Amino acid sequence: MFDNIQLEKGLYTASKGFTRALEELDPSENYRGTEYEGLDAFQRQLKRFDIKVTGTDSDTVSKFFETTSSAVLFPEYVSRAVYQGIEEDNTLEKIIAATTKIDALDYRAIQCDAGDGDKALMDVGEGAFIPETVIKTKDSLTQLKKRGRMLVASYEAIKFQRLDMFTIMLKKIGSNIARQQLADAVNVLLNSGAQTVSIAGNDIAYTDIVNLWNSFSPYNMTTMLCSSALLPDLLNMTEFKDSAAGLNFHGTGNMITPLGAELNKVDASICPGIIGLDKSYALEKVQAGEVLTEFDKLIDRQLERAAITTITGFSPIFTDAVKLMS
Repeated sequence: MFDNIQLEKGLYTASKGFTRALEELDPSENYRGTEYEGLDAFQRQLKRFDIKVTGTDSDTVSKFFETTSSAVLFPEYVSRAVYQGIEEDNTLEKIIAATTKIDALDYRAIQCDAGDGDKALMDVGEGAFIPETVIKTKDSLTQLKKRGRMLVASYEAIKFQRLDMFTIMLKKIGSNIARQQLADAVNVLLNSGAQTVSIAGNDIAYTDIVNLWNSFSPYNMTTMLCSSALLPDLLNMTEFKDSAAGLNFHGTGNMITPLGAELNKVDASICPGIIGLDKSYALEKVQAGEVLTEFDKLIDRQLERAAITTITGFSPIFTDAVKLMS
């Protein structure tokens, strides 16, 4: 049972991570058909120590530090709250085709030599040469960047704060990390060697958007990233006031274009113009591990200063699946 598990800091140093290490000691499959079905090993430990992290009756931060065993759970709680903030700020996920998790700091992506024979399946006569698609590793490594925040707080200052409120503070850290990662991803797209589609006049017009969409063959423009400086010009176009697009925006908060591509706002400091892309083929996210917290400081020193970081990088997959408009 989960109440017999010995919790110690060594679970964090395992290469598999705290959650997976805990799951191996207390597999979730053993709880099928019980009241704990649907909870993972960490959530069952919260039940064990009766720690409520959400809701109006959530416990205070001090509840984690009532015993040495329950204190071991605190860094994982911090990581999960931060990761929740990363997930909620999900613009990045709308432009990622694949996420690759690695256990190293070096990664070399693969690429496909897209010659004419790769783009069209031509008739091949008997005994004739079959066009080749060559897949190989890229010449350069994918640049990985550590992004994070330093959590600075004294235990005395926050020990009586409700975990529900403290979670919001941690989620904001995650949101900030997500925005930094988005900036990294956009920078990779801008420097990927993608084709630039010029506008016809001095100001962007609906015809320019149609030309951008039309330039994607054989790909489909599924997503647009638009500078916050240009977005009002787009949304004030007559064509963007389409009733179906308006209903979707009012109902879900998601903006779509008359051409079906999802429109996402990006800070002008990150993206100076418009980026169109086919989400299924444009960009790979490389992630070294999960959200990392300085667990020893969070457990032994009860906060003070603890770094919360992620290590990620981005690699273009098919540059033809990305178009730039300045």
